[in-house]
Amino acid sequence: MIVVILMKPYPVPLFKLFVPYLGDDLQSFQHIHPAYKGNGRFEVQVYFPYSSNYTLFSDYKVAGKAEQVSVLKAPVPGQSPAKPKIDLATTKTFDNTQVNLKLSKSEIQAGQEVHLIFNLQDAATKKPPTDLKPYLGERGHLVILKQSSTLTQADYIHAHAMKNTPNHEVHFITRFPKPGKYKMWGQFNRNGKIITADFWVTVI
Repeated sequence: MIVVILMKPYPVPLFKLFVPYLGDDLQSFQHIHPAYKGNGRFEVQVYFPYSSNYTLFSDYKVAGKAEQVSVLKAPVPGQSPAKPKIDLATTKTFDNTQVNLKLSKSEIQAGQEVHLIFNLQDAATKKPPTDLKPYLGERGHLVILKQSSTLTQADYIHAHAMKNTPNHEVHFITRFPKPGKYKMWGQFNRNGKIITADFWVTVI
């Protein structure tokens, strides 16, 4: 499916535009980059893996302005798969990378700042990877969504990686606005291969 995103033409260039999209059940997550066609028009090829109500978050920043988010809904009819049980494990393996999620607090409270640390190890050697590269100009990106019956802009959080952290760790600081279950997708670049690490957390 081709998705067209129409935006107001700006006299200054867009600094960035990326579009995370996912099913409202939070099972499917994709991070795509539309191609600019001119006059405020972006196009991107989108693949929906199964029937669900999908939400696309157009996350963009115009030079000299604050980051903005727009929401597009894309219902895909049919029988949706059963929802898997929420996995609150803090250590998981994704392809060739083992990721350990560390939190600055034993409990995450709504509205309070929290420090999230993604500790990366090579899955085979159990040693810190030596091939981490910048991803979109940063050490990593983090998208967070609150579990909701219908996703809205208020459920969406995008955090940027901190600078000057240990080579095998990617750090983020953010706030969770409301109590509930949240799913996080951290993305990191290992020598050109993007690792997507997903974790659930509970906010009280």
